[in-house]
Amino acid sequence: MKIGLFFGSFNPIHIGHLVIAEYILEFSDLSEIWFVVSPQNPLKSPMDLETDEHRLNMAYLAISENNKRLKVCDVEMTMPRPSFTIDTLKKLSELYPDVQFLLIIGSDTLSTLPLWKSYEELIASYDFWVYPREGNAYKQEFPSERFSLVDAPIIGVSSTHIRSIISKGKDALGYVPDDVWDYIERNGLYGYHGIKISNL
Repeated sequence: MKIGLFFGSFNPIHIGHLVIAEYILEFSDLSEIWFVVSPQNPLKSPMDLETDEHRLNMAYLAISENNKRLKVCDVEMTMPRPSFTIDTLKKLSELYPDVQFLLIIGSDTLSTLPLWKSYEELIASYDFWVYPREGNAYKQEFPSERFSLVDAPIIGVSSTHIRSIISKGKDALGYVPDDVWDYIERNGLYGYHGIKISNL
């Protein structure tokens, strides 16, 4: 069984994440894709990071019951923090010894890979599928032959932009699944205090 791991803070999870995952499942031999919700990325500031519970809940809400091949993985929530990918992969390999895991990353992540814990071991031991995030995505060089470019659509949506929209009192519905937007409204996440009507 081959499973793709889509790591992220998912703060919040949005339609871009889902489109990429659905595309890869449709045009690959992966059995499933797991969204690994990370409690703390050591390379990112914890500022504006919603609680583990909220981000997990939104991830579960975003995963359609119609697609049984998409899963939410909360393994990092029980591991030491911050979260290091190599440690998570070793843990998952222990839990699921018959599964072949590979990583799904955006092309904008390539430049940070040398900063990851046990970088050399990581790229020597696991396959990476890279989806385009920037205009030069198709011109970037990969660290090894274990990296493959996924010819997926470029999605111009980011969690950072969505948080900015919400904090300004704007409607982010359309950027996130309906159930996720309802959850954000109900819980007042990302500074949500109702939608402000602009005078145009």
